[in-house]
Amino acid sequence: MSARTHTRPHPAPRGGAQTRLPWWALALPTLAFVALLTVILDPADAHAAAGEPTITHLVERAQQLMAR
Repeated sequence: MSARTHTRPHPAPRGGAQTRLPWWALALPTLAFVALLTVILDPADAHAAAGEPTITHLVERAQQLMAR
């Protein structure tokens, strides 16, 4: 006994998949690209902050809280 083949009820659209992206799907990568481009073009403004690094201070604070 041969199996029945399923056919599409409508022909596929010629333009391919027609999905619409949300506004942020284009805005966020564009914003990230522009931010990185400005850092590359003007590295003098991207200097590190003087003094104790914030990440180190945050990790030490978390260790103190966990030790209690």
